[in-house]
Amino acid sequence: MTETELVSLGRRRGRKRWLVDHRGHSLAVFVVGERVVVLDALCPHRGGPLIEGVVRDGGVVCPWHWYMFDLDTGQCRTADQGPVGRYDVRTEGGQLFAVVPARAPAPSLVERLRAHARTAPKPAPTAPPHQ
Repeated sequence: MTETELVSLGRRRGRKRWLVDHRGHSLAVFVVGERVVVLDALCPHRGGPLIEGVVRDGGVVCPWHWYMFDLDTGQCRTADQGPVGRYDVRTEGGQLFAVVPARAPAPSLVERLRAHARTAPKPAPTAPPHQ
């Protein structure tokens, strides 16, 4: 079972859409009727800001290249494009929360360099010079 975290979405205060940052990961929050929907904030195609997209017909349209993502499933409706992350929403104690998978902390620069050094191809041996 994947562990999850509850991420506070802050107060709605009449807003129809807003961004939430969680550990360097941005979430787009949309209020559609009485529903609150949470998606990854960036389009998986080229990183377009979905928060700026048009919400219509149960989807959000990326403002950069017009891909439409279903608000219920995160699936792309208009192209053979991967889905955008979609997260369940819970209300606890009058507060809104997104249920997101727990993420491991990002590795430090030193850890990334060491991992790269372990997996980098080794140089081919050179032939000894002719004598």
